[in-house]
Amino acid sequence: MSSNYHFAFEKLDVYTKSIDFGEHVQVQIKQFPKEELYALSSQYRRAADSIALNIAEGYSGSDAQFIKHLNIAIYSANECVVCSTKARRRLYISDQEDEENRMLISELTKMLSSFRKYIRNKTS
Repeated sequence: MSSNYHFAFEKLDVYTKSIDFGEHVQVQIKQFPKEELYALSSQYRRAADSIALNIAEGYSGSDAQFIKHLNIAIYSANECVVCSTKARRRLYISDQEDEENRMLISELTKMLSSFRKYIRNKTS
């Protein structure tokens, strides 16, 4: 998307990757059965979207507030691990898809943790 209006958090690689992951999950849950629409599908989508939402929400606050939101983003990423595992165990996704999800989530959590450490060190 091209826009004349840009926000500082949109320049963060971790934000971009979290947006991409949310869209990855959105595509994936389309193959889940209809009975999961308000259960696992919804939970997985909300947890995946929460990662980017918390980065954006915390960005303009104080360093302490931003760290709090980065922690919540990490919690949401961990929740996505469980959702992917449940989806694999219920045979909604393949082992390979689960492994790809885990790789993407691992990358995100490492980036979030490193960014959190950078902010903590900056304020020390």
